[in-house]
Formats: sequence, C-alpha cells, structure tokens
Amino acid sequence: MKLSGNTIFITGGTSGIGRALAEAFHQRGNKVIIAGRRKALLDEVAKANPGIDVIELDIADGAQIQQVARQLIGRYPTLNVLINNAGIMPFDNAGSALDDAQAVHLINTNLLGPVRMSAALVEHLKQQPESTIINNSSVLAYVPLAATALYSATKAAVHSYTMSQRFMLRDTSVRVLEIAPPWVDTDLVHRSGDPRAMPLDAFIAETLEKLATATQEVVVSAAQPLRDNVGPNEYAFVDQFNLSLKDNPIPVA
Repeated sequence: MKLSGNTIFITGGTSGIGRALAEAFHQRGNKVIIAGRRKALLDEVAKANPGIDVIELDIADGAQIQQVARQLIGRYPTLNVLINNAGIMPFDNAGSALDDAQAVHLINTNLLGPVRMSAALVEHLKQQPESTIINNSSVLAYVPLAATALYSATKAAVHSYTMSQRFMLRDTSVRVLEIAPPWVDTDLVHRSGDPRAMPLDAFIAETLEKLATATQEVVVSAAQPLRDNVGPNEYAFVDQFNLSLKDNPIPVA
C-alpha cells in the first residue's frame, strides 16, 4: 500500500490506534477523514490536526452507515482507502449468564460495523485505480482472552471475513489487508503504562513500515508468537496465556 497521496476514511478515529493512524497518515500527505460517535472528540482531533476532516457516525447503526457512505462518496470522490478500526472491548464471562444487550451491541459494532461499512463503500472503491480496505482485528482472533470471550470471537470473525473479502475482490482494484494488533497501551480497555502493553507510538511506526509492503496482513513483531500459535497444538498455549493473565490481570480501571 502506498503511504501518501490517498484519501482515507478511518472509523473510530477519535482515540487510540484510530487517532494515531489518522495523524500519521495526515502527516504523510494523505487526505484523512475520521468518524466517531462523539462530536466533542471529533472536534478535538480536527483542532489539533488542521486538515483532518470529521464526520459523526455510530458504527453500530446500519442506517447511519449508509447515510455516511453517501456523504463520503459525494464529498470525497477520490476516496480510496477504508480503515475499519472502530471497536469496543467489554469484559464478559463465557461461563456465566449472558448480558444480551451488551452482546448484541458488541457484535453490531465489532463485526457488522466493518462488514456494513465495507459493503457501503466497495462499489465506489472498485472505481478507483488503486484502493484498499484495511480491517483491524486483533491477535485475540488467534489466542482468545477468556475474560473477553465474545470480543475475541468477533475478532476471529473479522479475520475470517477478511480472508473471504480478499478472495472475492481479487480481480478488482481493491486490496484487502488486515492489521492484528497485540495489547497496545490505549484507552480501549484502560491506558495504564503496563509494561506488557506495546507503546502506541512504537506500534504505529512498525505498522506503517509493514503496511508499505503488506499483501495480506500486518502483524508487528511483538504479536508474531500469538499469530503463529494457530494449529493442532494451540489449546495448551491458549490455556497458558489465560492462566498467566488470571494471575496478573489486565487493569480495567
């Protein structure tokens, strides 16, 4: 993927990885548009980064996705990159009662959000000489965190969907990439400075370096052991991973 001269739309662009990617691409000479639910945060990013445009969007709302897609195509005819970044990470308990409302909202946000957003823009993207869809999954797609079982499952679904999407778009101008972050020190859960979390600036720097030549997925070096775990012996690794976090849990407040 070329790293400059694009028109890029990023969902969930008001904080964490989304905002950092937006600012990095903006600094490299791309036209960047970010979306988020909260106008105050959108305005904050725009004020700090003159030239970044903003649009309000609740990625869990299918009708709003269609509306925003029409606005984007009308305002930015050269739009050629979609980064599906918006997501939430509530904790749950797969061995207990289900919070049904939370579960439905999580699936609407993390899975149906990128699916709907891609579908709303894909015909426009096909008309561009070179275009890219980037889906932000997680290494938890490969090694699920039991304390966020449904979140991990949505990211596994995003990974699976991305592979199918890539195949179906293979004969078009649209390339499909996946970014699978490790634990990055952002406010997705709680920005804590925990030494086990990868610093955000280091993650962005390595991700951009890998994006320049990626053809399928971007996995930073810190995440590679978890990505490589998939296979017939993965179950012991998953148990070990979760037991280690049970003894020393991720801070949530």
